Amino acid sequence: MLFPTTCPNCLCENRAEFTDSSIHELTCPNCKARYCVFVRKQKFEMLFDLGTRALLDGYAREAVASFAAALERFFEFYVRAFALERAAQRGEEFGEALGTLNATWRHVVSQSERQVGMFALAYLLREGKEPEFLSGKALGTDFRNKVIHRGYIPGHAEVEEYAARIFALIDRLLSELGDTAQHAELAQEQLFANHLAALPDSVTAIFEEHPGMFRARRFGQEHLAKSRPSPANVRGPNVGGSAAPLNDAQAFQQALRERSQGLRHFKFK
Repeated sequence: MLFPTTCPNCLCENRAEFTDSSIHELTCPNCKARYCVFVRKQKFEMLFDLGTRALLDGYAREAVASFAAALERFFEFYVRAFALERAAQRGEEFGEALGTLNATWRHVVSQSERQVGMFALAYLLREGKEPEFLSGKALGTDFRNKVIHRGYIPGHAEVEEYAARIFALIDRLLSELGDTAQHAELAQEQLFANHLAALPDSVTAIFEEHPGMFRARRFGQEHLAKSRPSPANVRGPNVGGSAAPLNDAQAFQQALRERSQGLRHFKFK
């Protein structure tokens, strides 16, 4: 997937390919200036946005893989945020706490079920209740496996239903995390800072915030946050005669209307 970026020297628009690290070292083909673009976006946010763009463009089956991966990476994000928050409460130095966390995560990095187990325990310890949403039916696990492992070709409506389910869950858990999410985001900032320090003086550094299905709500325009239903109202009672509560599908469609235009800068190769 490609995204547009502007050369800081000649203002020529170029296209860059998203990288796993969100760090993009580029050379402008027009003026040959070197610059480095840092995209402030978490892995789960990027994957969900790529899935949304694929769905909008008619690539329903391909979208499923991105949505499923987004959920797995969000579980990792949640565990990291929780662990780093607890380390901060104990007064641990951030770099040391992050190093211990990374070393621990390496034990489960290739084992999705163990990662879900770590998430379940983190949720229990943080919220004090069972993560009731982890059943296979609630997560759409059978549908995911049928598409990814058994070659099933799903219809657009099936994928949209799956996406709405994943969207609602991540959105709910992000709301519950609140400012705790900043602990995990600080790890990306440290990665960026280390790379920035090693760049030659001749390379211009550019930091970008790409809007998306989650990031627009968390850091974007204020009206998006105001227009979004609270987790309590998504399935809860109608409060004070306001608009009817939204179910998962309606909440996802509302988010698409509000935020999908921000995904138009994604381009398939």
